Amino acid sequence: MTITTHPTTSPPTTRLNGTSSPSRWHRPSVNITPAERAGRILLGVAAIIAGAILLVSAGSALAVVLEILLVAAGLDMAVTGTLGHCPLYAKLGHVPASLRRPS
Repeated sequence: MTITTHPTTSPPTTRLNGTSSPSRWHRPSVNITPAERAGRILLGVAAIIAGAILLVSAGSALAVVLEILLVAAGLDMAVTGTLGHCPLYAKLGHVPASLRRPS
């Protein structure tokens, strides 16, 4: 009786860009200028705080929904500012002039 063994392989993982590679994630490219990053972080944190304060005293269901949306928008701005990458800019192909590389 012959027993054959097959080497075990782990399943490939998928990167953000859809390619397969062994458990390596790459950080998205920076497509936001430093000034815009700072503005996004400041406005995002301000929106989160304002939404949280307003949410405590919300009177109607519509007010609660709008304040939750304000907090979500603030989170989006703060995260994209912190990471320096805006997925919408990437999707539209927008790169600020100061970040373009000369060709």
